[in-house]
Amino acid sequence: MSRKKVLVLVPVPLDEDGLAKRRAQQDSVDLGPDIEFDYRPVKTGPAFYDSYHDFALADVAMFEAGLTAEQDGYHAVCIDTMSDSGVNPLRAVLDIPVIAPAKASYLMCLLLASRFGVLTQWDRWEIIYRKTLQEYGLADKCVGIASPNIPPDPANLLGGKEEEVFPKLLAVGEQLVASGAEALCLGSTTMHEAHGFLAENLPVPVINPGPLTYKLAETVLGLGLTQSRKAYQPPSVFKLELTHAMMAGGAAFEAE
Repeated sequence: MSRKKVLVLVPVPLDEDGLAKRRAQQDSVDLGPDIEFDYRPVKTGPAFYDSYHDFALADVAMFEAGLTAEQDGYHAVCIDTMSDSGVNPLRAVLDIPVIAPAKASYLMCLLLASRFGVLTQWDRWEIIYRKTLQEYGLADKCVGIASPNIPPDPANLLGGKEEEVFPKLLAVGEQLVASGAEALCLGSTTMHEAHGFLAENLPVPVINPGPLTYKLAETVLGLGLTQSRKAYQPPSVFKLELTHAMMAGGAAFEAE
C-alpha cells in the first residue's frame, strides 16, 4: 500500500505552537505506518464560531484553505472543527474524500448506542450542534447539549487549566448520562486534551472527534471510497480564484 497524505484544515490562523497543540490529537489514536497528516490553518476567519455570522465566514475560510489539497498531493481532507465548516463545498470540488467530524461523531455514537449527548465547553457553542443535528436529521437522537460554560482559548486550548476544567466537564458529562445519554461526543476538537480523563471516568463511550476523523480517513482510503457525486455535484462554473482572492484580501485587511 502506497503512503497516503491527509490534510487537516485548522479553523483559526495559528502559528507553529498553536498547530502543535492541534497535532497532538494524533497521540490518542493508533494509525498505520502508511498514513501521514499535515495541518494547514485558514488565512483568516471568525473568532469563536458562535454565530451564523461566524459560520458564513468559516465556510469560505475552510473552503479556500482546502481548495488545493488534491493538486498538492493529498489523498484526503479532515476538518478540524465540529461546525463541519467547508465540508459541503469542498466535497463539491474535490475528488478526494473530505471527512466531517460532527457528522462522524454523531454517527459513531449511534453505532455504539441509541441516544447520545454533546459535552461541550461553552454555552455559546450550542448553536453549532443545533445547526448540524438539524441538518443531519439527528436531533431526535440527541438527549442534550451541555457545558460548564468556560470560554475557549483557540490557541492554548485547555493546557494549564486541567485541574479547574476537567472536573467541571466530568460533572456535566455525568448530568448528560443521568439524562439518558448512552454515549457522549466532545463538542470541539479543542477539547481533545480532556478526552482521556473523561473516557476513564464516565460510564459511557466518549467520542473524540478529531482522532475519529483521522481513523475514518485511513479507513475510507483503505476501502477506496470518496464522497458521492450524486450528493455533491460540481458547479457548472468554477470560481476558485475568486475564493482565493477573497481570502487573500481578507487576510491583508486584518493584518492592517
